[in-house]
Amino acid sequence: MSGYEANFDGLVGPTHHYAGLSVGNEASLHNRDGLSNPRKAALQGLEKMKALADRGFVQGILPPQPRPNVGALRALGFTGSDTQVLARAAATSPHLLSALSSASSMWTANAATVSPSADSADGRVHFTVANLNNKLHRSLEAPVTSAILRATFNDDAHFSHHDALPQQSDFGDEGAANHNRFCADYVSQGIQLFVYGRRAFGGGAAPQRYPARQTREASEAVARLHQLNPEFTLFAQQNPVAIDSGVFHNDVIAVSNRHVLFHHQQAFLDQTALLNQLREKSDALGLPFRNVEVPQDQVTLEDAVASYLFNSQLLSKPNGKMMIVVPEECRQRDNVWRYLQTLTQQAASPIDEVQLFDLRESMRNGGGPACLRLRVVLNEAERAAVNRGSLMTDARYQQLTRWVEKHYRDRLHSNDLVDPQLLREVHQALDELTQILTLGSIYDFQR
Repeated sequence: MSGYEANFDGLVGPTHHYAGLSVGNEASLHNRDGLSNPRKAALQGLEKMKALADRGFVQGILPPQPRPNVGALRALGFTGSDTQVLARAAATSPHLLSALSSASSMWTANAATVSPSADSADGRVHFTVANLNNKLHRSLEAPVTSAILRATFNDDAHFSHHDALPQQSDFGDEGAANHNRFCADYVSQGIQLFVYGRRAFGGGAAPQRYPARQTREASEAVARLHQLNPEFTLFAQQNPVAIDSGVFHNDVIAVSNRHVLFHHQQAFLDQTALLNQLREKSDALGLPFRNVEVPQDQVTLEDAVASYLFNSQLLSKPNGKMMIVVPEECRQRDNVWRYLQTLTQQAASPIDEVQLFDLRESMRNGGGPACLRLRVVLNEAERAAVNRGSLMTDARYQQLTRWVEKHYRDRLHSNDLVDPQLLREVHQALDELTQILTLGSIYDFQR
């Protein structure tokens, strides 16, 4: 196997709080108005990054966004000093202040869709920033996300960056959370699978309870921007029943790595047809495609959403098998844990190891291991071109741990967002962070 699948995890932001902003995300809604611990959340994320780096996986770090978003509050008519803007927003629209203080950029699976150079006609790694226009608090992330990615992957010879699609619901794009890729090795031609929740044009099946955030039209646009070969590009619809059960992104019901797809029995609409297509395309490329389908009678959709079994990472090991990275919640559901133990003990299973992480602070807001990472396939030259300050090392881990302990609060409620001292703390922390990661002045407040 050659090349690398690097995982770039998002650092949890200093304003991490439980506001229940994400309709369709059961965990987010159920923990609304709880008391969060931003420091613990950030340290839990860092521990996962460090543990995987120690196992030999290429691990990167992406910084949070500045929040509260005072500029957006000003654009919405709140005036005065920063302190006055926060106070006026808190007094007249606390929900808006909460939305514009969201630390949801920590879930970098939604940052962008990434295609490796092996699949792109121009031989470069392509990034399209997600517009995330289904939720106000996320729709404002794209400009800063673009600046972060351009600073992290800053060599035009190797990387091509695309702006977000139009901010309109017909082109709703949620990034890599609805994207999978299959390959023999990471730097060979692969099959890209884009998963959508609805068609903007032409009707068809759609969920009834919760919104379908990704449109087919958005996925098709991203595929064109990335100059992908249509012969090895597939588009599949997520099962509306799953979306209405709280599966707001495909990565809550399916995960892939190289030639393996791990998914629920009710993950996709017309699932049998999709699996046949994947086998046909795999045969054309000589891939030994494997799908591991988890039956509904062993792990229900409710179990999948509660445990985040599928919001996991599949990582290739030197022995040719794969490790699945899951949250602690999987062990707390007897049937889910029993399924995982049975799976990894089967000689024919492509997955032979389970790695647990305590990510409860993230999980309570509706994001597990897969939400926290953006997968970026790199060959040797591309890896060398990545901003070195963005890659996890022992020294970087120590720096970032000290940084979190210095700057982050250990308790935060949405009522605290009006505190002007919090805004100053955030700006000081992020200014220092950009120096640790050697990213330059990527934030407006730095200019």
